[in-house]
Amino acid sequence: MVKYFLGQSVLRSSWDQVFAAFWQRYPNPYSKHVLTEDIVHREVTPDQKLLSRRLLTKTNRMPRWAERLFPANVAHSVYILEDSIVDPQNQTMTTFTWNINHARLMVVEERCVYCVNSDNSGWTEIRREAWVSSSLFGVSRAVQEFGLARFKSNVTKTMKGFEYILAKLQGESPSKTLVETAKEAKEKAKETALAATEKAKDLASKAAGKQQQQRQHFV
Repeated sequence: MVKYFLGQSVLRSSWDQVFAAFWQRYPNPYSKHVLTEDIVHREVTPDQKLLSRRLLTKTNRMPRWAERLFPANVAHSVYILEDSIVDPQNQTMTTFTWNINHARLMVVEERCVYCVNSDNSGWTEIRREAWVSSSLFGVSRAVQEFGLARFKSNVTKTMKGFEYILAKLQGESPSKTLVETAKEAKEKAKETALAATEKAKDLASKAAGKQQQQRQHFV
């Protein structure tokens, strides 16, 4: 059994801008799990297509129950090969990625096609497919479910990272990261709570003063 994912996303930037951002998207605040990227091979074909192969290193946190199945010295990083084909004439870019270690535990294969959006020529459409498989006897289904859930989470981070880099390249202020937004919300909550506490103290003080006046009046 293999878990299959099919998704479609749109970036509100031209294909040329997305193509340029693709090679500059690391690092960004949403890709802290990406440790290294290296170009292994690159060539231009006679029909003017750009072929590239890159090696990426990413952190690979396993679920706790899976960690018990592997020795403590097993590398917690995963090595990803990424092949890409860029066709500037037809404005398409196709990428294929798959992990080359931890393959016994899980293999995640992904195919993405970047093309001009059919509804708006100034936008870029991303069609994404993924296959998650495991050959681990007895728990392969659980591993696949975990892998699919993590893949979906990483897709969200990938899109946020893309938007962040595109904004920088276009001279715009990148949108705040989730951490920054959460920090600001926390600070704002503290300020609101402090203001509420001060207001409560003030009301309590006024109420106490009023009660004191009433006692003096009756006396």
